[in-house]
Amino acid sequence: MSRVHDNEIISYEVDFENRKIIMHTQYQGSDLLENIDIVFSDVLVHMFENQLEGSIIFSIEKHELFQFIKDNSDLLKKQKDYCWPMYYNTIEELEERLFKDQYSYYVISSSYGLSGWVIAKNYETILI
Repeated sequence: MSRVHDNEIISYEVDFENRKIIMHTQYQGSDLLENIDIVFSDVLVHMFENQLEGSIIFSIEKHELFQFIKDNSDLLKKQKDYCWPMYYNTIEELEERLFKDQYSYYVISSSYGLSGWVIAKNYETILI
C-alpha cells in the first residue's frame, strides 16, 4: 500500500450514486513524485471539515465502530430524526447494524486543512 502521510489533496469527488469517495493526492519528496488515489467504497456517510487548498494528510486510520458512536454522539442525537446516517431506533441498534453490515470507521487527520471521517466498507490506495 502506498503511503498517504504528507500527501497533498489535489481534489476529491463524492459519488453518491455509486457510494464512493475518491481523493486525488500527490506526494512530492526530494527525488520522488507519486500520484495516489485514496478510494473509499461502499460509503455510508462522511464528514469533512476545514477544506483548504493545499490540504496535507497526516494519516488515515481505521478505528473501532464504537469510537464513531462516541466521537459523534451529539451529531447522532441531533440527526437521528432525519434518518442520518440511516434509520435506527437506538444507538445500540445503529452500532449493531454498522457492525453487521461490516462498515469501518476511517479517521482522516491532517497536518494542514481537510480532516474528517468516512464510514465505508472498503479503503484502498492506488498508485497512478
